[in-house]
Amino acid sequence: MNAQDLSKAKNPDVRAALGALRRAAQAARKTVIQTNTHLIVMKEGRLQRIAASELVQQEVAKARTT
Repeated sequence: MNAQDLSKAKNPDVRAALGALRRAAQAARKTVIQTNTHLIVMKEGRLQRIAASELVQQEVAKARTT
């Protein structure tokens, strides 16, 4: 399923799932930064480790563009 499929779902819980997943991901990033640990994600079929320092850099870059 993609985002468009989810937005057209008949079940309201399924329609809300994408937003919930995004909020959970943001909460995980915040926790990683606070605890100075790593975030483990699946990207291109492989597990990847993202350091807290990299997430901080991404936040700074995002703040500069907005």
